[in-house]
Amino acid sequence: MPDASLPAIFAGIPLKNPSLFRRIGVPLGDPAAWIETTDRRVALVRDIEMDRVRRLSSADRVVCPMDYQPAGKLDADRETATAQAVAECCRRENLAAVRVDRSLPFVFAWYLQQAGIELSYDPDLGVIDRRQKSEQEIERLAEAQSVTESVMRYLCETIARCTVAADGTLVHEGEAFTSERTRAMAAAEFLKRDYSMSHGAIVATAPEVADCHHAGTGPLRTGVPVIVDLFPMNNETRYWGDCTRTVVHGQPSATVRKMHDAVVAANAAATQQLRVGQTAESVHLAADQALLDAGFELSRGTVSDQPTIQHGTGHGIGLDVHEPILLDLGGGPLLEREVFTIEPGLYGRQDGGVRVENMLVVREGDAQSLNQLHEGLDWT
Repeated sequence: MPDASLPAIFAGIPLKNPSLFRRIGVPLGDPAAWIETTDRRVALVRDIEMDRVRRLSSADRVVCPMDYQPAGKLDADRETATAQAVAECCRRENLAAVRVDRSLPFVFAWYLQQAGIELSYDPDLGVIDRRQKSEQEIERLAEAQSVTESVMRYLCETIARCTVAADGTLVHEGEAFTSERTRAMAAAEFLKRDYSMSHGAIVATAPEVADCHHAGTGPLRTGVPVIVDLFPMNNETRYWGDCTRTVVHGQPSATVRKMHDAVVAANAAATQQLRVGQTAESVHLAADQALLDAGFELSRGTVSDQPTIQHGTGHGIGLDVHEPILLDLGGGPLLEREVFTIEPGLYGRQDGGVRVENMLVVREGDAQSLNQLHEGLDWT
């Protein structure tokens, strides 16, 4: 096990590195670093960013690469210069060894090693602290989920109220209503709310929905379920929403109703297990068992014609839309204040797919739901 008393270093580009952003407090697009000892936290950023970082981070000191110029000049490349400065800072502070996380770019590792500083890899660094959310982080996730649900309701109700062309395809405002058009509407609605869809969205129906991560393509049709999966990021806080609902225009078939009943039951079974003292695996197994008890089969890794179980039950969420740990086989103990999505589903080429996804907080007792939206198929 790594020595937890060793200083810790995070480095990279905060805009792309959530663990570093969580400390720097500013989504910088340029290289930066965070050096944390038992008694001091140092943020190393470009000089033009120092004032913002002083105001928005918890750093005790904010410095720039020029403050730690090595014997030779700093390289003209910003990332290289930042790595050189980090190594020089550690050298001046007489840090013989440091802990690093899974995201440390090799350029930083190389310059630290060249300076004779030993690197100790800590697999939990930048993971455990992000798994256990603060109450403020939970509030930010709840806000993101509320916005996600508002757009979800708008899209599902729009689909449900479409008119129908002679061939059974849906029509909205005189034009064919497609997966692509629905996603564009979602993007516009989120933009109004200062959210972005950098990972896109899913609006999928049969047969493409048999591949559970297919984004969807072409016209939507009456009587056929449409999975709508929205996962936007709040551009200010950088916390994510993630919600899935299924909508059927017109009347669902008996098979689709059976699929939906099973998925809702699986969601409830998993939610019952989502508490301190349980494991991520036990949550997943509860969902799988409910689907198996309803007569559906496993088909992980293989797209099927008939509705089958194709994926795990959910994932952590926070500053990334997918964070450790997975609610799946091998998933370990749950921690208080972890936030997960629970999203069991069934998928097949013939009947389409059904998925219901909620966001929940692990508590000592029952999990806290961050969703308010109904889970049904009828959005009229």
